Amino acid sequence: MKLALLLAVIDPSIGGVLVFGDRGTGKSTAVRALAALLPEMKSVLGCRYHCDPGSNGAMCSECQERARQGRLKTQSVPVPVVDLPLGATEDRVVGALDLERALAQGVKAFEPGLLARANRGFLYIDEVNLLEDHLVDLLLDVAASGENVVEREGLSIRHPARFVLIGTGNPEEGELRPQLLDRFGMSVEVTTPNELELRVEVIRRRDAFERDTRGFLQKWKSADDQLRRKVVAAKSRLNSVEITDAAREWAAKLCMSLGADGLRGELTLIRAARALAAFDRKTKVDNTHLRRVASPALRHRLRRDPLDEAGSTTRVERATADLFGP
Repeated sequence: MKLALLLAVIDPSIGGVLVFGDRGTGKSTAVRALAALLPEMKSVLGCRYHCDPGSNGAMCSECQERARQGRLKTQSVPVPVVDLPLGATEDRVVGALDLERALAQGVKAFEPGLLARANRGFLYIDEVNLLEDHLVDLLLDVAASGENVVEREGLSIRHPARFVLIGTGNPEEGELRPQLLDRFGMSVEVTTPNELELRVEVIRRRDAFERDTRGFLQKWKSADDQLRRKVVAAKSRLNSVEITDAAREWAAKLCMSLGADGLRGELTLIRAARALAAFDRKTKVDNTHLRRVASPALRHRLRRDPLDEAGSTTRVERATADLFGP
């Protein structure tokens, strides 16, 4: 789970992470802890959507006007990690008319929603399998276009909304709609640990955090800083990592042997393997990287086989072993 989250930070084009598993296994804790590891990003000063100053084509209309007038100033801001509550209204998610300004000044102004806040960051949905259908449809549209369009109450607003989607949930509470499931780049399973030493260590750390939060954070600050530097270095070397034709061929063979629908599986597999190679300070993707990311990249893309009672993770591991050897 932690590796999948880090790979999504290194290469957001992987498409996000879905984490399904038992209650109380630290799924939400891991996602929220991710915010502290993210390096700051450059943003246009005063922009409500924290547009990227180096990407004119992906800017909002206000920032494009600033650029034309030569008034584009920048600042460093934290990468946003935004929670989308299950009970959120559509207006809160996409944005709506600013009623306070409309009533006080008679001005039609736009109040940005959660999608605006999540632009260039992460949008986190806990219990994602319980999300209402109309919000699922909305997220699918925005995720496909990278843009949020709001047309209501005489307003017509269009702004960038590119984010990494992270969802967590308990499979016992229902399945995810196939259309949304396919939008997640990686999917991982989390189970309750059975090792005595590991469970004791979890209890010890949780107790230490609750008794002295400041001291606990200070104790792990050095490890966090080291991991942050490693992620930043991986992002900088990502484009220089070589993907050979042999690696592409292995990825295609694996997806064909599993009967994965479409080509999104191969693309995600290659992107995740490249991010892992960059994280491991390697210059080229090899079979080791493909094997490590095969399960999270492909397990949620398989058709159900009524003649095979094995879980999807087991099926991927079995196909990987057949292709690459034990």
